[in-house]
Amino acid sequence: MLVTALARDLYNSIATDRDPDPGSHYVRRRWIVGVFLVIGAVMLGVSMRVEPGDTAFYPLTAGMAVVWIAGAFTSGKLRLGAYSPTASRPPDRLGAVGLGVVVGLAVGAAFVVGGLIARMIPGVSDLANQVLAFADYGSLAVVTAITMINGLAEELFFRGAVYSAARPHNPVLVSTVIYVLVTMASGNVMLGFAGAVLGTVCAILRRSTAGVLAPAITHVIWGAVMVLALPPVFA
Repeated sequence: MLVTALARDLYNSIATDRDPDPGSHYVRRRWIVGVFLVIGAVMLGVSMRVEPGDTAFYPLTAGMAVVWIAGAFTSGKLRLGAYSPTASRPPDRLGAVGLGVVVGLAVGAAFVVGGLIARMIPGVSDLANQVLAFADYGSLAVVTAITMINGLAEELFFRGAVYSAARPHNPVLVSTVIYVLVTMASGNVMLGFAGAVLGTVCAILRRSTAGVLAPAITHVIWGAVMVLALPPVFA
C-alpha cells in the first residue's frame, strides 16, 4: 500500500510541474551553463584517462567538482525543493530527504543486481572494471569521498543549472541528454549507460520535488553504493 501510494503521488507530481518558473534570464543562464559544460567535459575526459593509482586522478576529479559547483551557483538561483508522501501533508524538505534516500538505495540495489548479470558478459565486464579500477588501486576512503562529492556537485549543476536553463523545453529530457553526452566524454559506454539511467531518475526527482535536494541525495547514495558494493561483484 505504501509503495503504491508513493508511486501514485510521485506520478501526480511529475504530471504537474511544481517547479516555479525561474524568470526571463534564460540567455544568461544558458551561456554560463554552456561554458562550464565544456570545461567539465574536458576535465572528465582527462581524469578518466589517467592510469588507475595515478595520484593525478584526485586533483582532477576534485577540480571537476569545483567546476560543477561553480557553474551551478554562477548560473543563478538554486532551489532545494520539497516533497510529501501523502496528500494530507504539505510538501517539506524532510520529505525530499526521505524520498532521495529511498530512491538512492533502490537505484543502487538495481545497479548491484545488474552488475551480477553484467560480470558474466566479457565486453561489458571489461568496461565496468575500467571504472572500478580507480577504487581498487587508489585509497578507497578518498575515492568514496570524491565520488560522493562529485555526485553532489553534478546534481547542483545538471539538475540545478542545466535543468533550469533547459526550461521550458522539456527540461527532464534535455538535462538528461546533456548529462549523458558529457558523461560519454569519459570514453566509457558503461558510464554513459549509468548516466542515462541515473540522469533520468534524478531529473524526474527534480521535477517532482521542484528542487535539487532529493536528486542530490539519491546521487550521493548511489555513488557510495557503486564504489563500495560493485568492486567485490566484479572481483
